[in-house]
Amino acid sequence: MDRYPAIADHGLVGDLQSAALVSSQGVVDWFAVPRFDSPSVFAALLDHDRGGYFRFAPEDHGTACKQLYYPDTAVLVTRFMSPDGVGEVFDFMPPDRTGTPTDRHVLIRGVRAVRGTVRFVLECRPRFDYGRAEHDLVLQDSRDGQHSRDGRDDQGGTAVFRAPGITAYLQSTVPLRRDTEAGQDVRGVVTLNAGEVAGAVLTTDAPDGPPPPPLSRDYVIEELWPAVDFWQHWVRGSRYRGRWPSMVNRSAITLKLLTYAPTGAPVAAATMGLPEQIGGERNWDYRYTWVRDGSLSVRALLDLGFNEEAARFTRWLGDRLGDHLRGGGDIEGEPLQIMYRVDGDPELSEEVLEHLEGYRGSYPVRAGNAASDQLQLDIYGEALYALAEGSTATQGGGGYHGWKNLARTLDWLADSWDRPDEGIWETRGGRQDFTYSRVMSWVAFDRGLRLAAEYSRPADTARWTAARDTILDQVMERAWNAKEQALVQYYGGDVLDASLLLIPRVGFLTPRSESWLSTLDAMDRTLVSDSLVYRYDPAASPDGLRGSEGTFSLCTFLYVDALARAGRLRMARYAFEKMLTYANHVGLFAEEIGPRGEQLGNFPQAFTHLSLIMAARTLDEALDRQRD
Repeated sequence: MDRYPAIADHGLVGDLQSAALVSSQGVVDWFAVPRFDSPSVFAALLDHDRGGYFRFAPEDHGTACKQLYYPDTAVLVTRFMSPDGVGEVFDFMPPDRTGTPTDRHVLIRGVRAVRGTVRFVLECRPRFDYGRAEHDLVLQDSRDGQHSRDGRDDQGGTAVFRAPGITAYLQSTVPLRRDTEAGQDVRGVVTLNAGEVAGAVLTTDAPDGPPPPPLSRDYVIEELWPAVDFWQHWVRGSRYRGRWPSMVNRSAITLKLLTYAPTGAPVAAATMGLPEQIGGERNWDYRYTWVRDGSLSVRALLDLGFNEEAARFTRWLGDRLGDHLRGGGDIEGEPLQIMYRVDGDPELSEEVLEHLEGYRGSYPVRAGNAASDQLQLDIYGEALYALAEGSTATQGGGGYHGWKNLARTLDWLADSWDRPDEGIWETRGGRQDFTYSRVMSWVAFDRGLRLAAEYSRPADTARWTAARDTILDQVMERAWNAKEQALVQYYGGDVLDASLLLIPRVGFLTPRSESWLSTLDAMDRTLVSDSLVYRYDPAASPDGLRGSEGTFSLCTFLYVDALARAGRLRMARYAFEKMLTYANHVGLFAEEIGPRGEQLGNFPQAFTHLSLIMAARTLDEALDRQRD
């Protein structure tokens, strides 16, 4: 196995509470339980020697590898082709159907020989708590009393790994033995002929949880088809009928996989610590719920017809607005934090895992995210955008008490919007009067006024209207750069910022107004490279961090959306089609695209996939209008 496979060389499986990455070599090199934001069990992607992994793959290292998803599901199939035979590994986690948080999670790995003879090797080397916790291993032989067709005994085994706060059970139809090199790990080997199947099931649980029932020979297949049915039934609920169904469906499944079922809150990505620049320090933990990302996902989910998912996040967001209100109605501190844990917990203290070398030496590896304490005023616009878009799905947006929380927040914002902040990109270079933050504050008041009118709710509409109009005038006067003939990143600056590509979507300016088209032209000149879009130029606008970064995939899809709204359909469609070529082999995107076309950053990134859906919908509608 490669020490560090490419970031894009993975598929994602999950059960709607946790997730794992599986490389095209059949290696689980990232897995955190019991939640997305929990410490890892396998993290070889961040340190090959200390992180731990679970390999189930052919012994022959010369085999060719192919990977795909079973159609319209989150069941991952990895195929291996060698001179002696063709083998497959299928990975999945039974999806959560209860919506109840649980410590018990099941990762199922099945293998079979499709043609010829294939010798599979199983290696399970867990490293709990990001590789910091020691564990004990107890090996238990098991025999199901059955015989294979050729008369051989089918003897498997069970390995029990115990570490502080967690127990993992590996049950396998493959005989297991203690790995003499590692001591507390296990290894197994099985040779399969065409049509024969073997399996391994990893069950993680709290230390006092009951052991899983004995593994039957048919368990893997018995669990496979219900998982397939779950995902295919869910995807059939999509009402997308446009030109790119496979990519849109895959993005929708990915968003679903990255959503914590008990609360409906999506995480930004399944991973932590994957670099925006190989060897650099921009290595963040993205396993949390950003107000911004989740809010923009509401429109994408509604467009696809997934109203329940949109409504659940909208309710979660409404709950966050109520967290900072005292009984008397006054707001205590900032009404919103930029990100939370999936259960709404605001505590995301950041620590450096000094013992991990990082992906290909990309150090430091950070767990937690200190940016949670930043002031980013744009989140109020995104929150109100989501609440307005999702108001139909929630039958009016949270009732009377929910409205009072929203109104108090806007009353607070009327006194608080005109301040420097850290901006959308969580830079660590000091506060500025960021244009995007002002634009989204305008959105907050605009959508609040719409909701008040639509549902006849009590509101200080005169005050909100005055704030909205003041922001518009201020932005057009102070963010306009005469030399660039564009709205720029912050007042008085001359740097372009791709976050402003959302301006026509939110209605701050019309998509074909002279000032917007001029801004779009300036972005073409400075931020766009062969249709790929940079967030901004760190050299021109220092962000407090060393190194550089790739083009931002979210921004590329926002660029497509803006081009389509501007009527530049040839450019929009070509840029969209080119961007799709940067998806990995199973249709997933990380955060960024590097200078050689490689994927960089945490993987897969929800923001990228929701913006793909947004761009596809906008482009489809524009092309349909052109045809008519």
